[in-house]
Amino acid sequence: MPDFSAQNRIARIGPRLRSARQAHGWTLQDLADRAEMSASTLSRLESGKRQATLELLVPLTQHLGIRLDDLLPADRPDPRVRRAAERHDGVTSVPLMPEHAPVQSYKITMPPRLRAPAPRTHDGFEWFYVLNGRVRLLLDEIEHVLEPGEAAEFDTLVPHSISAVGDAPAEIISVFSAAGDRIHMRVGGD
Repeated sequence: MPDFSAQNRIARIGPRLRSARQAHGWTLQDLADRAEMSASTLSRLESGKRQATLELLVPLTQHLGIRLDDLLPADRPDPRVRRAAERHDGVTSVPLMPEHAPVQSYKITMPPRLRAPAPRTHDGFEWFYVLNGRVRLLLDEIEHVLEPGEAAEFDTLVPHSISAVGDAPAEIISVFSAAGDRIHMRVGGD
């Protein structure tokens, strides 16, 4: 995992300063003369052998036409999705995308059911992939049974229901639009 500590961010000022200087096509001496410092001082700043201070950086950034914060790498947010699993009617849905993403994805574990739940419709499209177990997709009154490794994609305006079939639970990865997310997570059974 990358180190975004203050010390590491400061250590990255030198290479960013060098890159900005080189983008202008200037030598160490060219920029040092403009900023009224020695080329040796600038060289040590760029190599990280000299502590970067505002007294040194302000004239350099002014002549380079950049801001001080352009020399610091941006904080990167934690990419992990940290959302709680949701449970409804024996179905466990684990969110795999950030809450406000335009498309939602869930790992869904469903208990087996003797009969398919009542079909529903809603805006959007849905795609799912079967990880484990057997999945019954009732789509426009036609029953399809999908095995591990199989996938399905359909318009959710077509009446549909999804459930595990057989003796064991089923696990799927499901991807759908935000409209589909609201329907699936509010009403149990899919």
